[in-house]
Amino acid sequence: MKVTSIRLVAVGAVATLALAACGSGSSGGSGAAATGGTVKVGIKFDQPGLGLKTGSTYTGFDVDVANYIAKELGFTPEFVEAVSSQRETLISSGQVKYIVGTYSITDSRKQKVSFAGPYFIAGQDLLVRSDETAITGPDSLTGKRLCSVKGSTSAANLQKKYPGINLQEYNTYTLCVDALKAGSVDALTTDNTILAGYAAQEQNKGKLKVVGTTFSTENYGVGLKKGDTAFCDQVTTALNKFIDSGEWQKSVDKNLGPAGFKPGPGNPPKPAPCS
Repeated sequence: MKVTSIRLVAVGAVATLALAACGSGSSGGSGAAATGGTVKVGIKFDQPGLGLKTGSTYTGFDVDVANYIAKELGFTPEFVEAVSSQRETLISSGQVKYIVGTYSITDSRKQKVSFAGPYFIAGQDLLVRSDETAITGPDSLTGKRLCSVKGSTSAANLQKKYPGINLQEYNTYTLCVDALKAGSVDALTTDNTILAGYAAQEQNKGKLKVVGTTFSTENYGVGLKKGDTAFCDQVTTALNKFIDSGEWQKSVDKNLGPAGFKPGPGNPPKPAPCS
């Protein structure tokens, strides 16, 4: 009898520990995020002013947004690099809970993931070398070597309108910037926010410039698991608070102001209701 009792107590203890482990912070799954734990969050690691990793430090406007959401929902973010071409997979597979990384809301992406937002409205532009005079906008890119990042909306937008462009795609914007400075490509295209961040970097000052002719509207959203309306509602509440409290403007001034960047029309936007 004593042996049986001891075994029952042991089994009960193991079950209790297992339940406790399941109740700790989780990085995936659906529904509202658990509070008090660590949650994996996707950001960009190579976008100065927006999402930049330097050693063990993360800085940028998108990083501020990601941290604010985490604080409001009561968990600690563990940052994961979200390369543009891998974002939908990271979310759908549960490798990250959400992504804040210049993630434009598009109809095609909404087929795979859900979005909270927009929290920022950007516009596509061009980055060129400082002595470049021939490239004044997308209509002057015929025959030019244009760099963009795999999986981004930028390349698709230009290919549709200007089929004469010689498009070269790289895995990261940093590689595109390096190619531009080396003369391997003639221009880099993506959102004006990203381009301004690169132009303002110390190592690029005087070498690169933003053309300043936007030709698209990019609504940045927080990407999350498809159909997770409960979590989307929580993120939207956090975004509204981030904007209304003045923290949105403070973050823009801190991260993009040094590049002389001013948010375009419609900023700060009003996040849409989740559906």
